[in-house]
Amino acid sequence: MKNSGQQQKQFRFECPLTIEAASDEKAVPRFSMVAYTGGLMKVEGFSHPVVVDLEGLSIDRQNIPARLDHQPKQGVGHTDRVVIENGQILADGLISRDTSWARDVAKSGSRGFPWQASIGADILEAEFIPNGSTVHVNGRSFDGPVYVIRQSILKEISFVDNAADSQTTATVAAGQATPEKQDTPLTSDKDSSMHEDKTTPAASVAQEKPKTDTPNNFQAAAPVVDDPVLAMRQRMVDETRRIQAIQTICSGQHADIEAKAISEGWDATRCELEVLRASRPSAPAAKVTRQPGDPKVYEAVALMAAGVQDHRMQAMYEAATLDAADRLRGIGIQEYCERISGAAHFPRFRRDASGWLQAAFSTLSLPGILSNVANKMLLEGYTYIEDAWRKICKIATVNDFKEHSRYRMTGSFTFEKVGADGEIKHGKLDELPYGQKADTHGIMFALTRQMIINDDLGAFTDIPRQIGMGAAEAIADAVWGLLLSNPNSFFSSEHKNYKEGADTVLSVDGLTLAEVTFSEQTKPTGRPLGVDASILLVPTALKVAAQMLMTSLLLNETTTTNKGKPANNPHAGKFEVVSSAYLANPSFAGASNKAWYLLADPNRLPAIEVAFLNGVDRPTVEKTDADFNTLGIQFRGYIDFGVREQDHRAALLMKGQA
Repeated sequence: MKNSGQQQKQFRFECPLTIEAASDEKAVPRFSMVAYTGGLMKVEGFSHPVVVDLEGLSIDRQNIPARLDHQPKQGVGHTDRVVIENGQILADGLISRDTSWARDVAKSGSRGFPWQASIGADILEAEFIPNGSTVHVNGRSFDGPVYVIRQSILKEISFVDNAADSQTTATVAAGQATPEKQDTPLTSDKDSSMHEDKTTPAASVAQEKPKTDTPNNFQAAAPVVDDPVLAMRQRMVDETRRIQAIQTICSGQHADIEAKAISEGWDATRCELEVLRASRPSAPAAKVTRQPGDPKVYEAVALMAAGVQDHRMQAMYEAATLDAADRLRGIGIQEYCERISGAAHFPRFRRDASGWLQAAFSTLSLPGILSNVANKMLLEGYTYIEDAWRKICKIATVNDFKEHSRYRMTGSFTFEKVGADGEIKHGKLDELPYGQKADTHGIMFALTRQMIINDDLGAFTDIPRQIGMGAAEAIADAVWGLLLSNPNSFFSSEHKNYKEGADTVLSVDGLTLAEVTFSEQTKPTGRPLGVDASILLVPTALKVAAQMLMTSLLLNETTTTNKGKPANNPHAGKFEVVSSAYLANPSFAGASNKAWYLLADPNRLPAIEVAFLNGVDRPTVEKTDADFNTLGIQFRGYIDFGVREQDHRAALLMKGQA
């Protein structure tokens, strides 16, 4: 599934970082890192692990800003080299800014604070690999569910507290206070890698072939030297060589052993022994076969009839199961049910339909298999529909169908000066209530008499797929229908979250107006709300313009004086672009292909909340007893959810026209 606006447009992945005190107070500290090793990461905003395809990562410049906590105003320095080598991202640079944040990073790091590094990038294209499927990225194989960032642009690095890619390494050390040292290359000859300050050790190691035949190579302590920076670099070189040797031995085929070996400090010899043991067959090789009566075989037969692609079938079932299912490919519903039930004497359906149904469903096997097939097809259809609403809504849980209240604390907790008596005053607690209630949404479907007579197994399997799509459409219709209907004047001049006029067109000036308007929202106390907008929501017609505003670093002025002269884009990378075709669909009241929105992070301040009963955010299939007037077997698909508007201060609507 290609990214079409329903997944976030930026990601950040993090790595450990170490800082050492500078021997010369005038020296400019340098940093170097192995920022990403090509593996899986847990990234905020993604519901499953993420792997970045390094072939699609673009590095459009070498002097990338270095910041604190990804805040543009909290500058720390810049990189002077960023490259991709041997399946890794390598970077080095200078803590060159003269700011309080730069001084804090350098000073606190020299005192032992465990800073780490985080790299942020813009996502141009992402692909979701579902459960049961496998994808090959960066020379390794990954099992779904996983997101693959196919195309992205590296934008900045930051000093932070956490790490996402535990196999990465990074160092910050005092550099020389001379301009020449600022052009240090990432790689150098191995002979000079341990002696010249300008060499980046992580990159030097990336050029060397790991030595797997001498385990002491990774265990030996760094040589005793007077210079603490060189000692630190020696330790980094040894650790990087050890990790690369383990990765070479495992070759992406023994992920569990690789992770354990790296985390527990194994040497190459121990890792190689474990890989050999894991590769050794536990019993003499024998051909595995599956009998046609195996329930998995019949599940595969039904999915084949539904047209599920071969590569997905191979991800869900083993080869023996698929071989057995292939021998039954093309059978009809009558033979399918008779084979599963295994009844010795089946009546002919056309002659005795009731008797045939009673015989077919007299065992637990057939209803169970049909329910499993229906569930798989239901979930497949559920993932087909655009789910951009997940990016703008808070996802919540309720445990019943009662009306629930959500509260926002709005009282003043500003610190006040303590008087001479030493008494500290109590803060005032006020609450703003918002409602939420879940309802059941569902539909019945059946294995009908007509389907059985027509003997078309594919017709039955296609029904739950369509119902899965219907469940996803029900949620999307509820979210976008609520947003566009403007319930209770949610967007209004009174709420200070609605603007119209020619100056609301999506542009640099229009975006500036929207940002200023959003920032002027206040608490009931009259104090600033203090929550920034983070999402730019647009219809499909404005998607390209929005993406250009977020990714282009330069703009072309159109005034007479400055026409043709490039100027810096003040909004580049500021907001996450989310696009939905529902916003301009004429079947919804209030739809527009010119209107656009700014929204806060829904997990911080939600404008709309979607609540699921007991947190189950996907539809369920159950077999039910058929009605008296229905000759067949019935199933029902349902999902329990509620959609309700929340805080109007979390969203701003720009009409985009006069």
